[in-house]
Amino acid sequence: MNKKILCIALVGAIGVAPAAFAQDYDDRWYLTASTGLVDYDSERGLSDDIYGSIGLGKFFSPNWSMDLDVNYSNPMRSAPANDLRWSQPALGITPRYHFRSEGRNWGPFVGLGVGVVRNYESFSDPMGGPPLQRKDNSPYVQPSLGLQADYGRVGGRIEAAYRHTFDDSSIHAPDKSGFGDMIYSVGLIVKLGAEPVAPVAPQPAAPPPPPPPPPVERCPDGSVMGPDGCPVPLTIDLRGVNFDFDRATLRPDAISSLNETIEILRNYPDLRVEVAGHTDLCGSETYNQGLSERRARAVYEHLINNGISSNRLVGPVGYGESRPLVNTPQTHPECRNETNRRTELNVQN
Repeated sequence: MNKKILCIALVGAIGVAPAAFAQDYDDRWYLTASTGLVDYDSERGLSDDIYGSIGLGKFFSPNWSMDLDVNYSNPMRSAPANDLRWSQPALGITPRYHFRSEGRNWGPFVGLGVGVVRNYESFSDPMGGPPLQRKDNSPYVQPSLGLQADYGRVGGRIEAAYRHTFDDSSIHAPDKSGFGDMIYSVGLIVKLGAEPVAPVAPQPAAPPPPPPPPPVERCPDGSVMGPDGCPVPLTIDLRGVNFDFDRATLRPDAISSLNETIEILRNYPDLRVEVAGHTDLCGSETYNQGLSERRARAVYEHLINNGISSNRLVGPVGYGESRPLVNTPQTHPECRNETNRRTELNVQN
């Protein structure tokens, strides 16, 4: 009964996967090796046994991985002792959903594996005849849950799984149509190949020096007057101030562009501007809102540190993913658009 309850809990956990954070992931192939204990269904009449497996796997998104593995166990019949020779190699495939949080290299996961086992049974006939033997295959389904940690090339995994084998040919329990076994294991993960390196964005060409600013004419209310009257809405072009994916730190090219903007603000000492941060469409709205605020804060502090009075600055304000310059899908990798990862200054008077 306890095994059935755990199986229901495992399958139920698979249906509560949250949305992924906006983040990169390591898509290298990896090798796995694990060992542990099999707690066999009592109807089998087997003693608990050591379990071992090796496999090959890969992440296909920040949250989803897939493993192909072969595993093996070789228990003894529990009573009478040494009466049964039984082994069960198996081949299976297991997709896993990993619950990840930004900045954390470990997290829980749920899995749902399927595969086939090879049944080998051989033990003495109670009636004194020749040994009874059996060799055939049985499919299985295997929900699981566990924890996985990553430390660069090497990682670790602990897992509890419930394997239900659809086996109606057991010599020891011929009236059974299936068996439920618990598998507890701990394993090692070794990633193959060199660690991926984030691509370096090409440095933009140096912009031409700005022309001398024209005299500023103002209306009685203090707003800037254009050729057709006043006021004139104005946005200082900061499209060059872009950010790396999932980052809020200023790049050298962004600092260069901001320094040119600072000179413009010094030439127009009465201008007040809003510092507005934006993100691309990757990740959740809540996460991107915070990211856009941190980007706006980075530009705001750079202006303050270079002599622009806080009285002239509105914000910093984050608009999250609500104002993209380029409309992209919200799925990886199409959502990763550098043009949308920006900070702008919008003139307020």
